[in-house]
Amino acid sequence: MSKQQPHEFLSPVWRDGIFRGRVVFVTGGAGDICSAQTRALVYLGADACIIGRKVEKTEAAAIDIAKVRKGARVIGIGNVDVRNFESLQKAADRCVAELGSIDFVIAGAAGNFISSIAGLSPNAFKAVMDIDTIGTFNTIKATIDHLIKSATAHVSPNAENLPPGGRFIAVSATFHYTGVPMQSHAAAAKAGVDSLVNSVALEYGPYGVMANVIAPGPIEGTEGMDRLGSSGFGENVVTDEKGQQLRPSVRGGSPSIPSGRWGTVRDIADATVYLFSAAADNVNGHVLVVDGGAWRRQGGFLSAGDNPALQYPGFLLAGAASSRKKTASKI
Repeated sequence: MSKQQPHEFLSPVWRDGIFRGRVVFVTGGAGDICSAQTRALVYLGADACIIGRKVEKTEAAAIDIAKVRKGARVIGIGNVDVRNFESLQKAADRCVAELGSIDFVIAGAAGNFISSIAGLSPNAFKAVMDIDTIGTFNTIKATIDHLIKSATAHVSPNAENLPPGGRFIAVSATFHYTGVPMQSHAAAAKAGVDSLVNSVALEYGPYGVMANVIAPGPIEGTEGMDRLGSSGFGENVVTDEKGQQLRPSVRGGSPSIPSGRWGTVRDIADATVYLFSAAADNVNGHVLVVDGGAWRRQGGFLSAGDNPALQYPGFLLAGAASSRKKTASKI
């Protein structure tokens, strides 16, 4: 079995087998967040195709995810670039040929890094737009006919209490709600993603397809936060006047987040299960933010950081080196 235990990627509230007979197609499926989403769906009965650029990484992730449920079928399709529609189309065709359908889709492929506008080249900006926004559009185009077919075949609710079909989720972000320094490229790209999903909800809702967005905040233990996170994260504990800790210590704890902690991949997986389940039969065109309220305080920080050296606008005016860059280059 997989080394991960169910409680690491799923809360205990979901009934076993609620996605039996359904197939999920996931771009970015070998990544930290999307692999947890896929793992939860497979554990609850679905089969899956995960899509990625790196063949070895994608195939290894598929093998590991399949271990969460005996008899699960999980295909890892590597060497697929979401910026290339034909590449995605072939992957979708293979998924249907081998697993029989595409009932759910997660558009999770993304790219990001830290950069000011001054330091951002046009090619770098375009790369993020192409992966996130164009990649989401291509994913929609490559799978929407399958989702319509699934929604038509698996109308929910139904007397047999069978799983729904025809569900789409894009993994977005919250940067564009307020604006965040050093994230102009990601904010623009994710704003485009949200807008695309609005259009899918309007144009394909009448066919029974439900399209929604999940917007994660900072997620502990992920490659993304290793790149984007402040060195100040995880070092703060909330205490009273006597120095007594006010809440349990959690890795990545952050008093700048109203809930007091970073998110986990389980938080995002649970949100995914909800939106794909019969409980969300009439949820369409919605953005589900899963960040503990962090976005309401994010504008004055680099992403959602607590490091005083990164507080806005001093670090910009001082031209300080960002601790979130791979190298200590000047902003």
